[in-house]
Formats: sequence, structure tokens, C-alpha cells
Amino acid sequence: MRKYLIAAALTAVFVSPALAEQFYVVFDPASHKCEAMHEIPEGKKSMGTYGSMEEATKAMHGMKECG
Repeated sequence: MRKYLIAAALTAVFVSPALAEQFYVVFDPASHKCEAMHEIPEGKKSMGTYGSMEEATKAMHGMKECG
């Protein structure tokens, strides 16, 4: 039983960071376009943080700055 608890704990430790992934909608003032990314590059403005790429893409289509 102890072996299974240790295995479950180790699995949770390694899987948790993957589940906590964040996506950003990033606005480029030079091109006036938005893009969904894993991180915010220098010189670009964050328009929001989302839990999945689908959420970020959907939100990006609804932003007038990204039009």
C-alpha cells in the first residue's frame, strides 16, 4: 500500500506543472495584431491570461484591439 501512495504522490508532483500551464493573448503595437502565446515577449502587451489555448483564441477574437 505504501508503495502505491508514493507512486501516486510522485505522479501528482510531475503532472501538476503541466496542468497549471497558462496562455497569454499578446498584442504587438507595431503590427496591431494579437497572438496567443505561452509567455510575453519583450515589447508586447499582455491582453489577458487564460488556462487553455482554446480560451485564449476565443477571447482574442472578441477583442476589438485584435480585430
